[in-house]
Amino acid sequence: MPVARSPGSRPHRVAVLAIDETVGYDLNIASQILGTATDRDGRKLYDVRVCGVDDRPVRFSAGYTATLDHGPEALAEADTVIIPGTRVEGPRLRGELPDDIASALALVPRQARMMSICTGAFVLAATGLLDGRRATTHWAYAAEFRALYPRVLLDENVLYVDEGDVLTSAGLAAGVDLCLHVIRSDHGSEAANRAARYCVVPPWRDGGQSQFIDVPLPADGDGSTATTRAWALERLGEPLDLATLAAHARMSVRTFSRRFRAETGLPPRTWLTQQRVQHARGLLETTDLPVERIAADSGLGTAASLRQHLNSAIGVAPLAYRRTFSTRAVAGTAGVGTRHRPATVGACPPAAD
Repeated sequence: MPVARSPGSRPHRVAVLAIDETVGYDLNIASQILGTATDRDGRKLYDVRVCGVDDRPVRFSAGYTATLDHGPEALAEADTVIIPGTRVEGPRLRGELPDDIASALALVPRQARMMSICTGAFVLAATGLLDGRRATTHWAYAAEFRALYPRVLLDENVLYVDEGDVLTSAGLAAGVDLCLHVIRSDHGSEAANRAARYCVVPPWRDGGQSQFIDVPLPADGDGSTATTRAWALERLGEPLDLATLAAHARMSVRTFSRRFRAETGLPPRTWLTQQRVQHARGLLETTDLPVERIAADSGLGTAASLRQHLNSAIGVAPLAYRRTFSTRAVAGTAGVGTRHRPATVGACPPAAD
């Protein structure tokens, strides 16, 4: 269960472990996303520290070396530990955990939440922590991962996997999605949206969404469905069938469906259902509106329909979700302890197509 801290208490401590041959992009994600998350009063929700397995400079995969401000002692004080992508040979090539990494990870408190970004999952797998659990990593390294760690239930077709105390993400930008998911899970959508707005990134991509393998980017201009998507987001409570969306985009239904999927990786109806569920979650968090009204305003129709979609997405009923994530409950909170939840793959509403 989440452990809310009283106002004025310390932020949730996050240690980002930089291992030799670390990927610089991955390493900076937590500092940029979690490090900018604040409550309504502007107080930081996370204290993010980048540390090494020892006090030596760390080599980056891009061909440079950096000296870090923190050594492995930061791991001993962490509530959450994040392992970014790395090309370190032991976990990546032999399925082995080098002694220095093992010694550093031995300092992590047992109750700490563990996370990986991209090929950082190889390191978590080498510890045995992922055995029997669902996990993901960059799709390009899935075959290598399976060969080294056959006991892990790998799913390379999703952006991130949340198993409560262990979370893994796909490559690069999926680490941003995972960190926003953590903020949302710990503190609600309002805090996650603030962080996303500051970092100028999309506030939410469903964890079960495809990693967009080999999907070409659409051409800019009149062929894009972006304008229609923005238009639909302002009218989620209205009837929006495929023909209506296609007519707004001035395309045939077939052309619109094909281009929409090329741009988002999802069929239009599935995307629309996800947006409606997300909107309903925001209303549950930030308003006192009855569940029936929220279902109507979000375009999900009835309270029973909202209950079904929310239960499929995150495994809870609307009123239970409101009790847990209402902004009245988290406003002024300076930190949140480790959250243990049932295993989920992001927040994946049922397919509507």
